[in-house]
Parts: sequence; structure tokens; C-alpha cells
Amino acid sequence: MTTVSATPTAAVLLIGNELLSGRTQDSNLAYIAKRMTEKGIRLREARVISDTPDVIVHTLNELRSKYTYVFTTGGIGPTHDDITADCVAEAFGVDLPIHPEAEAILMAYFKERDIEPNADRLRMARIPVGALLVENAVSAAPGFQIDNVFVFAGVPRIMQSMLDSVLPRLEEGELVHSVTVYCHLGEGTIASSLRDIQSQFPSVDLGCYPGKMSGEIKLSLVARGTDETELATVKALLEKMVADLS
Repeated sequence: MTTVSATPTAAVLLIGNELLSGRTQDSNLAYIAKRMTEKGIRLREARVISDTPDVIVHTLNELRSKYTYVFTTGGIGPTHDDITADCVAEAFGVDLPIHPEAEAILMAYFKERDIEPNADRLRMARIPVGALLVENAVSAAPGFQIDNVFVFAGVPRIMQSMLDSVLPRLEEGELVHSVTVYCHLGEGTIASSLRDIQSQFPSVDLGCYPGKMSGEIKLSLVARGTDETELATVKALLEKMVADLS
């Protein structure tokens, strides 16, 4: 059963040389952030790191000690550079044997598709001792959860399926609501007034985001917080500020 906590937190660890080289563009972070917002979980940090064992182990140990949850993506396939499971096992100081249930899932998947099992494919059945399996409804090879760390595939379709399957396991926090006011003013014009509003409402996350709409430069003034009454007050102040400065 899902429990409710005031401020559960999370970090994302994106693992892969292909992300750092620019060969692959990540879309997993945006999806995870959206799902965390829907659960009231504060995503505090995201890091992109290389397929380097010492770096993975060190970073994972750092993040899992700081946050309620850590989500990793990438590095759990069958090839030589898929080392995330090895590094997670090392970080927790446990062995990494073939997991009987994971092996059975893979063998059934291979048989159904007439795929020849081999040692490399069965690497995907190695799960750290004490971990729970995470369902992979797309390509069978499971992810896993060990303590507060969730280990997902890097392929977006698979990662999304894995994350969605574990959402019921996560604590819920206070939902963060948002309000938006649009204007055609320059950032330099509103900066001082915006700073004054922020100082009046320190618990509100107030941001200014330039963009284009219908070919014109437009600012989005976005206020986020857990108190909807307070947000309504902030929105009214933003609207007045825009009117006064226009």
C-alpha cells in the first residue's frame, strides 16, 4: 500500500557513454520527472555519468544516502559495456547470481520468439542478492529494486514501462501545483518586481521562462507550490505586475 510522506525525494542517474558523446539524446529524465511530480515526490538531482565502474559505484552510494529514491537508467543489457548490475551489486556489497525467476522469464521469452539462449543473453538474468524484480512488459528482461535504488533499462519505451510498474511501491508526497501568467515584457523589465514577489513568498518556486508563441517572444511566469491559496495570491500579484509594467 502506498504511504504518504511530506517530502519524499528522488535523484536520477543516467548511465552511458553514448549520452555523454551526444550520440544518444536522453528522454528518460523528462518522463521520470513528470511521474515524480504526479506522485508528489521532489526530484532534486539528475546526473549523467560514463560507463566507468568506480564512477557508477561512488555516485550511486552518494545519491542513495541523500534521497528517498534513486532511479538509474542504462547498462543492464547483454553486452560487455552493460555493467550497471555489477556496479550496483558492488555498491551494496552483495553477490550477483543468476536469478531463477528472471532466468525463467527470459527463457520463456526466448522460446516464444525462437531465440537461442546464450551466456551473453542470460547476463540479463543476473540480479543482486536481496533485490526485487521490476517487470519489463516490453522485452521481458527485468530491472530490479534493491533498497531505495531502482535499476531500469535505458531504452525509453522499456524504461517507461518499468517505472510505471513500480509507481505503486513509492511513497506519495504533497502535490505541487502551478499557475502561469504570460506576458510580452522583457526579463530585464520585470526582474526587480519579480524578485520582490519571490521574497514575499519564499515557499513558492517562482520562475521566468522566455519562449515564442505565435511567432512572438513571450515570457511564461510560473509559480509552483503546495498551497493553492498562496498560489492564487501570487498569480494575482503577477498579473498586477504585468499590467503595471505594460
